[in-house]
Amino acid sequence: MKDFPRCDATAAWAALGGHFEAHGRDLDLREAFARDPARFERFAFEAPELFCDLSKNRLDAATLHFLVDLARECGVEAQRDAMLAGEAINLTEGRAVLHTALRAPPGTAPFSDEVQATRETMLAFAEAVRARAEGGARPLRHVVNIGIGGSDLGPQMAVAALAPFAHPQLALHFVSNVDGHDIASVLGRVAPAETLFIVASKTFTTQETMANAATAKAWFLAGGGSDVAAHFVAATTNVEAAARFGITRTFGFRDWVGGRYSLWSSIGLPIAIAVGAAGFRELLAGAHAMDEHFARTPVEKNLPILLGLLDVWYRNFHGYTSRSVAPYHHGLKRLPAYLQQLEMESNGKRVDREGRELAYATSPVVWGEPGTNGQHAYFQMLHQGSETIPVEFILVKESDAQAGGDSAVREALARQQRMLLANGLAQSQALMLGRSTAEALAEQPQAPAGAAISAATLAAHRTFPGNRPSTTLVLERLTPRSLGALIALYEHRVFTAGAVWGIDSFDQWGVELGKGLGNALLARLEESGAAAGPLDGSTAGLLARLRP
Repeated sequence: MKDFPRCDATAAWAALGGHFEAHGRDLDLREAFARDPARFERFAFEAPELFCDLSKNRLDAATLHFLVDLARECGVEAQRDAMLAGEAINLTEGRAVLHTALRAPPGTAPFSDEVQATRETMLAFAEAVRARAEGGARPLRHVVNIGIGGSDLGPQMAVAALAPFAHPQLALHFVSNVDGHDIASVLGRVAPAETLFIVASKTFTTQETMANAATAKAWFLAGGGSDVAAHFVAATTNVEAAARFGITRTFGFRDWVGGRYSLWSSIGLPIAIAVGAAGFRELLAGAHAMDEHFARTPVEKNLPILLGLLDVWYRNFHGYTSRSVAPYHHGLKRLPAYLQQLEMESNGKRVDREGRELAYATSPVVWGEPGTNGQHAYFQMLHQGSETIPVEFILVKESDAQAGGDSAVREALARQQRMLLANGLAQSQALMLGRSTAEALAEQPQAPAGAAISAATLAAHRTFPGNRPSTTLVLERLTPRSLGALIALYEHRVFTAGAVWGIDSFDQWGVELGKGLGNALLARLEESGAAAGPLDGSTAGLLARLRP
């Protein structure tokens, strides 16, 4: 892949810096809307399956112009094309990055024949599992996915999001934490004869996953199970290790499938079992539609690229250190956790692709909680805290919530959907508008009777600075297709920011150091290995405290 200049050495970066000092730092959203009645239309963007409102962000036409220039100077389009073509853009591991090939139509992407064959084998098995849930001599009622990281977060998030489309007779469970309380809580609710275990690990050596798999196998055998091969399958590339475990049915994938991008591969088996082959294909189709938008739409209208550039603007010029994601749909309750890995594991890097230390910040902290729960928790800080934190609202226009056929219940649920949407809109409006001290005084000119506080002091507590930025994404419905498009949007957004920053967004060496030290400390805790050198005082003291 061609080398491109460091982003902070480009003319566009310098122009953005000058623009920030002259206009961007003090841009007031309330004044911007007053000056431009068409601001909403000017900063509204469409992409497959979703609509995006960027008008409540602290940017103007000049900001977007300079950001687009930055993308071009940093070669975002060329880097995108290299990824889609299968070039080895993961430089530190010498690998291609081809999760987009997993959702491409036949014959349109690298490794197409292999991808199609693997997928069809997996989907046929998913349909067979679903058929067993219908009854018969050996009915299945539970599927337990054992994985961690991308082998857990993606499938778990998608299965929760698509619950209205899931098989009614199958319960999907997810185990990831090496803490035994996690798997014990699941095993206490299932029976060996009615349960299928999926062990999801590319190498079949992941410590947490294999510990949980071993516990599940011991539980299965102790509970009267005898045919491990009939109740355990694996999504892995290490067929030999799986066979030694007793698993004969495996579903593989290539090393160009990164963990946090793997739900489109055999790692997505739990999703396919939940929503069926047709639903899984719709998930892929939605993602592919976003891939096409990302690949073919000019930068000025390319939503993933624009969102990635906005992240650079906020992180490097405004200095915002985090971003909150607030999905106003209960099905998206695991989306913030999924996005934490996607963004922070991808772009939480301190050196560029050449190993040179960066002079600028990269990934923000990504965090969140579904609305309206978050409103009664951390939104206090968003509105009145000492830091400005951009917020991402995700609204879903139509609800699939059902609770029987009674018309009064249906109307009650419909009203709750309207309440949910009104709350989402109100929060973004409140963040932008705020409330001045004068307005607070006018609304409550006197302190409550008996309160030892003046009206002016109370008004200060009830003042909201406003001018706090937010983005709103709108989906018509949460379906397999729209979920696929939403996830792909975030994938390409993360890619864009990483491409501008000049980092390798597809390795994760920061995960490895702790793993190695953990294995060494486990040996010391178990006293099964010789001490390998001295420990620091804190770790030695804590180890002594924790040793049985």
